[in-house]
Amino acid sequence: MSDFETLTAALLEFRDARDWRQFHSLRNLITSLNLEAAELLELTQWKNDAEVEGLPAEPKAAEALRDECADILLYLLLIADTAGINLAEAARAKLAKNAEKYPVDKAFGSRAKYSELG
Repeated sequence: MSDFETLTAALLEFRDARDWRQFHSLRNLITSLNLEAAELLELTQWKNDAEVEGLPAEPKAAEALRDECADILLYLLLIADTAGINLAEAARAKLAKNAEKYPVDKAFGSRAKYSELG
């Protein structure tokens, strides 16, 4: 069993023990994922790049960063479970697509979108 599968099983057990599945429509899960992503973004609000880069070195900020990342991952696992997506396979397939869109010889050191690469 993969780490994603083990974590998903524990998450589903946690959810089901609280009878929360009734609230976990695909739409609600996607909305919740985005709300958690906004909470992660909020950690950077009004900070310059150096302050944001320093977040992991500050214990309280590092904990908040870990918690928000975990919340995002947990919602993503619920979305994938609900939609029947194998995240590891989907990520490998997307990485392969990106490799075709962004060949090293054209994309190296460039921030251009694939449609703008020369």
